[in-house]
Amino acid sequence: MYLFDMHTHCFPDALAPKALPRLAEISGCVYYGDGTYDDLCAKAAAAGCTGFMILHIATKPSQMHSVNNFAAACQKGNVYCFGSVFPTAENAIEELHRIKTLGLKGVKFHPDYQEFFVNDPAVFPVYEAAAALDLPVTFHAGRDPYSPNIVHCTPKMLAEISERFPTLRIIGAHMGGMEMDADVEKYVVGRPNIYVDTAFATRSLSPARCGELIRRHGVEKVFFATDFPWSTVDAERRLLEQAGLSSDELEQIYYKNVERFFGISLTA
Repeated sequence: MYLFDMHTHCFPDALAPKALPRLAEISGCVYYGDGTYDDLCAKAAAAGCTGFMILHIATKPSQMHSVNNFAAACQKGNVYCFGSVFPTAENAIEELHRIKTLGLKGVKFHPDYQEFFVNDPAVFPVYEAAAALDLPVTFHAGRDPYSPNIVHCTPKMLAEISERFPTLRIIGAHMGGMEMDADVEKYVVGRPNIYVDTAFATRSLSPARCGELIRRHGVEKVFFATDFPWSTVDAERRLLEQAGLSSDELEQIYYKNVERFFGISLTA
């Protein structure tokens, strides 16, 4: 079976040795690679991935240009990337246009590290521009160890954005809200323009609960993902294999939904 990992991370070689241990210290999470692009490619291939998506994050305005250039350099074959903008930067919309020109597949926001609430009207022009450019947006959704007591992207906030921007294609990472599955069920499940990925679902969901949320939301709006290097293909795949899903449903989650969503072919 083909397999596409929708949510991975890596860093430039010069930054990885410092960045990964620091993030591990903040999050209290173990990691399963050295944080470099080459290691990500090797680990993904060894785990049987046909392709994967790298989600890049600009944690301050001055990083946007270099982060997106690095993302563009990473794209080759079945390796695809999301770029990033710092949403309150003066030139954020200009950078969105550059992301489109670079051929990147979407925009990643991590509101905890970027220090904004996703339903802040100040960032609405960025969402409007992303929708106009047909750039999907991925949000880190739910709790994060970096900011455990302040949730900058709740499932309810995702729902608010989906209603205000109905043409914006939204991906709620971590099953639409890490450690917030009751709110995911209440606010996210069934919304037509919200997709979810399964990144690090093993952190807070049982196989039965994961399968329940997937079925209720719609299998066609779910992407397989790991959040590598914070989790692994084997661990996240095992969760889904035990979730009571049929082989056809797993096939959709593992790669068919990605092909349809982005208009790509992993099997050609």
